[in-house]
Order: sequence, then C-alpha cells, then structure tokens
Amino acid sequence: METPWADRFAQRTQRMESSAIREILKVTQMPDVISFAGGLPSPDIFPVEELIEACEKVLRERGPEALQYSPTEGYLPLKEMICRHTSRYSIKVDPGNVLITSGSQQALDLIGKIFINPGDKILVEAPTYLGAIQAWKAYGADFTQVEMDEYGMIPESMEEGLRTGPKFIYLLPNFQNPTGITLILERRKQIIEIADKYGVPIIEDDPYGQLRYEGEHLPPVVVLDSKVRGNKDGIYKGNVIYLSTFSKILAPGLRLAWVIAPPEVILKLIQAKQGADLHTSTFNQIVAYEVSQHDFLDHHIEKIREVYGKRRNLML
Repeated sequence: METPWADRFAQRTQRMESSAIREILKVTQMPDVISFAGGLPSPDIFPVEELIEACEKVLRERGPEALQYSPTEGYLPLKEMICRHTSRYSIKVDPGNVLITSGSQQALDLIGKIFINPGDKILVEAPTYLGAIQAWKAYGADFTQVEMDEYGMIPESMEEGLRTGPKFIYLLPNFQNPTGITLILERRKQIIEIADKYGVPIIEDDPYGQLRYEGEHLPPVVVLDSKVRGNKDGIYKGNVIYLSTFSKILAPGLRLAWVIAPPEVILKLIQAKQGADLHTSTFNQIVAYEVSQHDFLDHHIEKIREVYGKRRNLML
C-alpha cells in the first residue's frame, strides 16, 4: 500500500542517487573477493589493542567529558594535534582554521551545503571521486570534467571550463581516487596560476597523501598556493580549502576527518554542521587524540606504508 510520503519529497531528492561506494562495500564482504574499487583500508593494520587501551583510559579518567556534548568545531586538543601534524607537511594553521567532521564525506556534504546553488558548475578531474559527485549532485551541482593523463589533471584543458565561471575546482592530487595518479609538482603550480587567473578557489581532498610508499613527498596544493600569495613560510592564506582524514591512517569506523579553511568559511561550516549532527562524536575524538599520543600515530603510519608497500609489490 502506497504511503502519503512519496509525493512530498523535496525537489532536490530527485537528484539523489544511491552510493556506488556503499554497493562496492557490499561486494567486499564476500570472502573470495579482493576489491580494488574503493579506498578500503585493510583491517589487518587497524590498531585494535591500542584503541582498546585508549577507550578504557578515556572512560576511566575522562568519562563524563567524553560522553557529553561538545563544541561543534571539535575537541580542541585534537585540533591542536592536527595543526602540529600538518605543519610537518608545511601546512601552517591554527585551531581556528580547523573543523572536525564525521568523516570526509560529511565535509564534502557541508561544503555543498554552504557553497552550491542549483546549476553551479564544479570543475573536476575526469574521472573523479564518486562520493563528491553524490554529495554535490543533491545540491544541484553540474560537473565540468577536465582530462587527465599519467601526470594528473592537464592544466591546458582547464581553461574552457574555467571560462564558464565554476564555483570551485575539486582536486585529489595524491594517489587520486579512482585512478591512483599523483599530480606532478609542475602541474600543481600551473593549476594554481590558472585558477588564480580566473579567480576560482580550489578544494584539495587529500586522504592518501601520508601513505606514500616511496619517493619524495610533494608539497600540498594548499602550501604552494600560500607561497604564491606572498607567504614564503607557507602560512595559510585561504584560497584552498584542504580536507584530510583519520580513516586511512587510523580507522574508518571512527568517522573522523578535518577541514582546513579560512575562519569565515569555518564559521559557515559550523553553522551547517550544527543542523546536521551538532558535533562529531566527543568520545571518538578524545579516543583518537589519546591513541595518537607519544608518537604512536607517526609509527603507525610508517607501519601502514610498509605493509601496503609490500602488498603493492606482491601484486605487481
């Protein structure tokens, strides 16, 4: 029997689609399947024992705080830790530039909520991350694709799309999902110059940058952009919004990620997030902070690189 709700859905729901990523994950539950279709961390490297210890310690020593509501912008010690961690990659920000989100997917959704009007164009790599398409289609975005080759997005192919006045450029410069391609340094600089020429800001999504198995780390687009704007020491200027996550370096089930953006953008994101979930899980934030102490996170990332690097070599 039909319910009275079917003809009451908002018009924007017509643009909503089921997540292809969720469908991929269903397949990965099959014991005889090894899927290369999604950025699914291996459970073999989840720090289960360390998380058990951290959970017990947090509940024993800080239970009332960890189980209470907390500020929308995130747990301050965790934000300060993120600032220290990202500074190693020359991203120099303070906690006022950081918002903790419930996974990078929420960050993408909140960005769509505060920036995208129906019909707005977004410049993306061809192909690009399915989760971003799903998040932003719901807000009425149209996507202008830019060709890629083995060196990443082709700067010369951007100009036509930029003349249409896109809201922003969306990039995954490191080990791009789904291609695995890394945008070379020279093209990072060219894309920044071209984007600046047309006055179009950039969203840099970087879930995999810390997992490089070999070779030199490339400076993030956000750092190169800040230097172009006169900050030789790399202090954040704000033309690039930067996203990253604990999902690939700790565990995706914690649903913890962060956004680095100018204070005025952070404020709007906070307002949008308050209407979505009030705040990211207090308990998960404090546990992530606790388990990351005493250089554990750095050592764990080294272990991930080693394990994944060996598996990559074995696959080849």
